[in-house]
Amino acid sequence: QVQLVESGGGLVQPGGSLRLSCAASGFNLDYFGMGWFRQAPGKRREGVACVDNGRGTTYYGDSVKGRFTISSDKANATVYLQMTSLGPEDTAVYYCAASDSLLYRLCLVSDYDYWGQGTQVTVSS
Repeated sequence: QVQLVESGGGLVQPGGSLRLSCAASGFNLDYFGMGWFRQAPGKRREGVACVDNGRGTTYYGDSVKGRFTISSDKANATVYLQMTSLGPEDTAVYYCAASDSLLYRLCLVSDYDYWGQGTQVTVSS
């Protein structure tokens, strides 16, 4: 059974950093696409950073390039999202997701099959 559990969210001041963690169980990270998505109030869910460990590819949304980094710890079945230079526009619920489809499109919300419960990130002074 695939399970994804996020942690690490919270309140941070503008310019600060946070690291989100996604503990995965029930599958091998090499065979699933993994990603971080976020949804702000009144907005659609969007792909933030995604990785396909099997293919060695990554994707970052334009708004986070150069500030966010996705990484995988396969030994501990955990995917991280390191976020730096945070601004109020980064405030959202952040979700970890996984896809086991061979034809999924990296970081496309509708192509991900499994989702965590989300963790709130609030950037405010």
